[in-house]
Amino acid sequence: MRTVVTGATGNLGRHVVDGLLEKVPADQIVAVVRNRKKAAPLAAKGVALHIADYGKPRTLNGLFAAGDRVLLISGSEVDKDRVAQHTAVIEAAKAAGAGLLAYTSAPGGLTAALADDHHATEKVVLESGLPYVLLRNNWYSENYTEQLATVLEHGAVVAAAGEGRVASATRADYAAAAVAVLTGEGYENTTFELSGDTAWGFAEYAAEISRQSGRQIEYRPVTPEVYAGILTGAGLPEGVAAILADVDVSIGKGQLADTSGELARLIGRPTTPVADSVAAALKG
Repeated sequence: MRTVVTGATGNLGRHVVDGLLEKVPADQIVAVVRNRKKAAPLAAKGVALHIADYGKPRTLNGLFAAGDRVLLISGSEVDKDRVAQHTAVIEAAKAAGAGLLAYTSAPGGLTAALADDHHATEKVVLESGLPYVLLRNNWYSENYTEQLATVLEHGAVVAAAGEGRVASATRADYAAAAVAVLTGEGYENTTFELSGDTAWGFAEYAAEISRQSGRQIEYRPVTPEVYAGILTGAGLPEGVAAILADVDVSIGKGQLADTSGELARLIGRPTTPVADSVAAALKG
Protein backbone atom coordinates (compact mmCIF):
# COMPACT_ATOMS: atom_id res chain seq x y z
CA MET A 1 0.00 0.00 0.00
CA ARG A 2 1.44 3.36 -1.06
CA THR A 3 1.01 6.76 0.53
CA VAL A 4 0.78 9.67 -1.90
CA VAL A 5 1.43 13.21 -0.66
CA THR A 6 0.67 16.16 -2.92
CA GLY A 7 2.52 19.43 -2.47
CA ALA A 8 5.28 17.40 -0.86
CA THR A 9 7.96 20.10 -0.96
CA GLY A 10 5.69 22.79 0.45
CA ASN A 11 5.81 24.16 3.98
CA LEU A 12 3.37 21.53 5.28
CA GLY A 13 4.13 18.72 2.85
CA ARG A 14 7.79 18.40 3.73
CA HIS A 15 6.86 17.88 7.40
CA VAL A 16 4.37 15.20 6.37
CA VAL A 17 6.94 13.31 4.30
CA ASP A 18 9.48 13.51 7.13
CA GLY A 19 6.88 12.08 9.49
CA LEU A 20 5.94 9.30 7.10
CA LEU A 21 9.59 8.30 6.72
CA GLU A 22 9.60 7.52 10.44
CA LYS A 23 6.60 5.21 10.00
CA VAL A 24 6.78 3.50 6.60
CA PRO A 25 9.51 2.47 4.13
CA ALA A 26 10.57 5.24 1.75
CA ASP A 27 9.69 3.16 -1.30
CA GLN A 28 6.05 3.19 -0.21
CA ILE A 29 5.85 6.99 -0.32
CA VAL A 30 5.10 8.99 -3.46
CA ALA A 31 5.86 12.71 -3.31
CA VAL A 32 3.90 14.80 -5.79
CA VAL A 33 5.92 17.91 -6.64
CA ARG A 34 6.15 20.58 -9.33
CA ASN A 35 9.92 20.96 -9.28
CA ARG A 36 12.13 17.87 -9.50
CA LYS A 37 15.26 19.77 -8.48
CA LYS A 38 13.60 21.08 -5.34
CA ALA A 39 12.54 17.52 -4.49
CA ALA A 40 16.02 16.03 -4.93
CA PRO A 41 16.52 15.60 -1.15
CA LEU A 42 13.38 13.43 -1.03
CA ALA A 43 14.55 11.31 -3.94
CA ALA A 44 17.88 10.86 -2.15
CA LYS A 45 15.98 9.32 0.75
CA GLY A 46 14.33 6.79 -1.56
CA VAL A 47 10.98 8.55 -1.92
CA ALA A 48 9.38 8.20 -5.36
CA LEU A 49 8.67 11.44 -7.18
CA HIS A 50 5.80 12.32 -9.51
CA ILE A 51 5.98 15.69 -11.24
CA ALA A 52 2.53 17.22 -11.44
CA ASP A 53 0.64 20.49 -11.20
CA TYR A 54 -2.88 20.81 -9.78
CA GLY A 55 -3.71 23.17 -12.62
CA LYS A 56 -2.61 20.70 -15.32
CA PRO A 57 -4.79 17.59 -14.97
CA ARG A 58 -2.82 15.65 -17.59
CA THR A 59 0.18 15.65 -15.27
CA LEU A 60 -1.86 13.54 -12.85
CA ASN A 61 -2.06 10.65 -15.31
CA GLY A 62 -0.58 7.48 -13.85
CA LEU A 63 -0.14 9.03 -10.42
CA PHE A 64 -2.59 7.00 -8.35
CA ALA A 65 -3.12 3.25 -7.99
CA ALA A 66 -5.82 1.13 -6.36
CA GLY A 67 -5.61 1.19 -2.59
CA ASP A 68 -3.39 4.27 -2.33
CA ARG A 69 -3.72 6.47 0.70
CA VAL A 70 -3.70 10.05 -0.54
CA LEU A 71 -3.10 13.35 1.21
CA LEU A 72 -4.40 16.26 -0.82
CA ILE A 73 -2.73 19.35 0.59
CA SER A 74 -4.80 22.35 -0.47
CA GLY A 75 -3.27 24.68 -3.01
CA SER A 76 -1.62 27.77 -1.57
CA GLU A 77 -2.39 30.14 -4.45
CA VAL A 78 -5.56 31.72 -3.13
CA ASP A 79 -5.97 33.84 -6.26
CA LYS A 80 -6.32 30.72 -8.47
CA ASP A 81 -9.32 28.43 -9.05
CA ARG A 82 -8.35 26.07 -6.30
CA VAL A 83 -11.62 24.14 -6.36
CA ALA A 84 -11.02 23.11 -9.97
CA GLN A 85 -7.44 22.19 -9.13
CA HIS A 86 -8.47 20.08 -6.14
CA THR A 87 -11.28 18.46 -8.12
CA ALA A 88 -8.79 17.26 -10.74
CA VAL A 89 -6.81 15.46 -8.04
CA ILE A 90 -9.91 13.99 -6.41
CA GLU A 91 -11.26 12.69 -9.71
CA ALA A 92 -7.92 11.10 -10.58
CA ALA A 93 -7.78 9.40 -7.17
CA LYS A 94 -11.35 8.14 -7.57
CA ALA A 95 -10.70 6.78 -11.06
CA ALA A 96 -7.74 4.81 -9.74
CA GLY A 97 -9.65 3.39 -6.77
CA ALA A 98 -7.69 5.09 -3.99
CA GLY A 99 -8.27 3.57 -0.59
CA LEU A 100 -8.35 6.83 1.38
CA LEU A 101 -8.35 10.53 0.57
CA ALA A 102 -7.36 12.98 3.29
CA TYR A 103 -7.76 16.70 2.61
CA THR A 104 -6.30 19.66 4.51
CA SER A 105 -9.25 21.99 4.92
CA ALA A 106 -10.24 25.02 6.99
CA PRO A 107 -12.18 25.21 10.27
CA GLY A 108 -15.84 24.44 9.75
CA GLY A 109 -16.95 27.64 11.48
CA LEU A 110 -14.73 29.97 9.45
CA THR A 111 -16.86 32.31 7.32
CA ALA A 112 -14.01 34.31 5.76
CA ALA A 113 -13.75 34.11 1.99
CA LEU A 114 -10.56 32.09 2.40
CA ALA A 115 -12.70 29.16 3.57
CA ASP A 116 -14.99 29.14 0.53
CA ASP A 117 -12.63 27.05 -1.60
CA HIS A 118 -12.18 24.59 1.25
CA HIS A 119 -15.90 24.16 1.86
CA ALA A 120 -16.48 23.66 -1.86
CA THR A 121 -13.66 21.12 -2.05
CA GLU A 122 -15.08 19.22 0.91
CA LYS A 123 -18.33 18.88 -1.04
CA VAL A 124 -16.41 17.37 -3.97
CA VAL A 125 -14.65 14.96 -1.61
CA LEU A 126 -17.92 13.79 -0.09
CA GLU A 127 -19.58 13.40 -3.47
CA SER A 128 -16.66 11.34 -4.79
CA GLY A 129 -17.65 8.37 -2.68
CA LEU A 130 -14.02 7.80 -1.64
CA PRO A 131 -13.26 6.94 1.97
CA TYR A 132 -12.18 10.31 3.32
CA VAL A 133 -10.67 12.24 6.21
CA LEU A 134 -11.21 15.99 6.44
CA LEU A 135 -8.40 17.66 8.38
CA ARG A 136 -9.81 21.08 9.21
CA ASN A 137 -6.64 22.90 10.22
CA ASN A 138 -6.78 26.08 12.27
CA TRP A 139 -4.23 28.83 11.59
CA TYR A 140 -0.51 28.02 11.47
CA SER A 141 1.66 29.73 14.09
CA GLU A 142 4.23 30.31 11.35
CA ASN A 143 1.77 32.63 9.61
CA TYR A 144 2.80 35.07 12.30
CA THR A 145 6.27 34.05 13.43
CA GLU A 146 7.63 34.13 9.88
CA GLN A 147 6.88 37.87 9.95
CA LEU A 148 8.92 38.56 13.09
CA ALA A 149 11.58 40.53 11.25
CA THR A 150 8.95 43.05 10.19
CA VAL A 151 7.45 43.13 13.69
CA LEU A 152 10.85 43.84 15.23
CA GLU A 153 11.63 46.47 12.61
CA HIS A 154 8.45 48.43 13.33
CA GLY A 155 8.09 47.58 17.01
CA ALA A 156 4.51 46.47 16.58
CA VAL A 157 2.22 43.56 15.84
CA VAL A 158 -0.39 44.95 13.46
CA ALA A 159 -3.70 43.16 12.90
CA ALA A 160 -7.35 43.84 12.21
CA ALA A 161 -8.53 41.19 14.65
CA GLY A 162 -9.43 43.39 17.62
CA GLU A 163 -9.50 41.31 20.79
CA GLY A 164 -9.90 38.07 18.87
CA ARG A 165 -7.92 34.98 19.77
CA VAL A 166 -6.20 32.33 17.66
CA ALA A 167 -5.81 28.66 18.62
CA SER A 168 -2.85 28.16 16.33
CA ALA A 169 -0.45 25.25 16.11
CA THR A 170 2.70 24.64 14.11
CA ARG A 171 2.87 23.09 10.68
CA ALA A 172 4.73 20.19 12.28
CA ASP A 173 1.77 19.63 14.61
CA TYR A 174 -0.73 19.54 11.76
CA ALA A 175 1.61 17.36 9.70
CA ALA A 176 1.77 14.87 12.56
CA ALA A 177 -2.03 14.66 12.44
CA ALA A 178 -1.92 13.91 8.72
CA VAL A 179 0.68 11.20 9.29
CA ALA A 180 -1.48 9.68 12.02
CA VAL A 181 -4.49 9.25 9.75
CA LEU A 182 -2.43 8.11 6.77
CA THR A 183 -0.66 5.39 8.74
CA GLY A 184 -3.41 4.48 11.22
CA GLU A 185 -6.64 2.54 11.00
CA GLY A 186 -10.27 3.40 11.63
CA TYR A 187 -10.20 7.02 10.52
CA GLU A 188 -12.28 6.59 7.36
CA ASN A 189 -15.14 9.05 6.83
CA THR A 190 -14.12 11.29 9.72
CA THR A 191 -13.88 15.06 10.08
CA PHE A 192 -11.38 16.52 12.52
CA GLU A 193 -11.52 20.11 13.81
CA LEU A 194 -7.84 20.63 14.57
CA SER A 195 -6.40 23.48 16.60
CA GLY A 196 -3.79 24.33 19.19
CA ASP A 197 -4.36 23.59 22.85
CA THR A 198 -4.42 27.28 23.81
CA ALA A 199 -5.89 30.33 22.10
CA TRP A 200 -3.85 33.51 22.34
CA GLY A 201 -4.60 37.17 21.71
CA PHE A 202 -2.48 39.61 19.76
CA ALA A 203 -1.61 41.73 22.80
CA GLU A 204 -0.33 38.55 24.47
CA TYR A 205 1.60 37.68 21.34
CA ALA A 206 3.25 41.11 21.27
CA ALA A 207 4.12 40.79 24.96
CA GLU A 208 5.70 37.38 24.33
CA ILE A 209 7.87 38.78 21.55
CA SER A 210 8.87 41.63 23.86
CA ARG A 211 9.82 39.18 26.61
CA GLN A 212 11.93 36.99 24.38
CA SER A 213 13.52 39.65 22.21
CA GLY A 214 14.16 42.21 24.92
CA ARG A 215 12.56 44.88 22.75
CA GLN A 216 9.32 46.75 23.35
CA ILE A 217 6.67 45.45 20.96
CA GLU A 218 3.11 46.76 21.05
CA TYR A 219 -0.10 45.45 19.59
CA ARG A 220 -1.52 47.96 17.14
CA PRO A 221 -5.10 47.10 16.14
CA VAL A 222 -6.27 48.63 12.87
CA THR A 223 -9.36 48.44 10.68
CA PRO A 224 -9.59 45.78 7.97
CA GLU A 225 -9.27 48.48 5.33
CA VAL A 226 -6.10 49.87 6.85
CA TYR A 227 -4.67 46.39 7.28
CA ALA A 228 -5.37 45.50 3.64
CA GLY A 229 -3.63 48.73 2.64
CA ILE A 230 -0.58 47.81 4.71
CA LEU A 231 -0.42 44.40 3.03
CA THR A 232 -0.69 45.83 -0.46
CA GLY A 233 1.97 48.36 0.45
CA ALA A 234 4.19 45.42 1.37
CA GLY A 235 3.71 44.00 -2.10
CA LEU A 236 0.77 41.62 -1.82
CA PRO A 237 -1.84 41.67 -4.60
CA GLU A 238 -5.00 43.53 -3.63
CA GLY A 239 -7.13 40.38 -3.79
CA VAL A 240 -4.82 38.43 -1.49
CA ALA A 241 -4.60 41.36 0.93
CA ALA A 242 -8.39 41.57 1.08
CA ILE A 243 -8.64 37.84 1.81
CA LEU A 244 -6.15 38.08 4.69
CA ALA A 245 -7.86 41.14 6.15
CA ASP A 246 -11.13 39.22 5.98
CA VAL A 247 -9.56 36.41 8.00
CA ASP A 248 -8.70 38.94 10.70
CA VAL A 249 -12.35 39.97 10.80
CA SER A 250 -13.26 36.33 11.41
CA ILE A 251 -10.64 36.10 14.15
CA GLY A 252 -12.24 39.13 15.78
CA LYS A 253 -15.53 37.22 15.76
CA GLY A 254 -13.92 34.29 17.59
CA GLN A 255 -13.96 31.90 14.65
CA LEU A 256 -10.37 30.68 15.13
CA ALA A 257 -10.44 30.48 18.92
CA ASP A 258 -11.77 26.93 19.30
CA THR A 259 -9.64 24.63 21.45
CA SER A 260 -11.30 21.26 20.92
CA GLY A 261 -8.24 19.23 21.87
CA GLU A 262 -8.68 17.01 18.80
CA LEU A 263 -5.23 17.79 17.43
CA ALA A 264 -3.43 16.87 20.64
CA ARG A 265 -5.45 13.66 20.95
CA LEU A 266 -4.73 12.69 17.36
CA ILE A 267 -0.97 13.24 17.60
CA GLY A 268 -0.67 11.89 21.14
CA ARG A 269 1.05 14.93 22.65
CA PRO A 270 0.37 18.58 23.48
CA THR A 271 0.51 21.02 20.60
CA THR A 272 3.42 23.44 20.32
CA PRO A 273 2.87 26.66 22.32
CA VAL A 274 3.17 29.88 20.34
CA ALA A 275 5.94 30.94 22.73
CA ASP A 276 8.04 28.04 21.42
CA SER A 277 7.34 29.15 17.85
CA VAL A 278 8.47 32.66 18.71
CA ALA A 279 11.67 31.28 20.25
CA ALA A 280 12.41 29.19 17.16
CA ALA A 281 11.81 32.15 14.85
CA LEU A 282 14.08 34.45 16.88
CA LYS A 283 16.85 31.88 16.67
CA GLY A 284 16.49 32.00 12.90
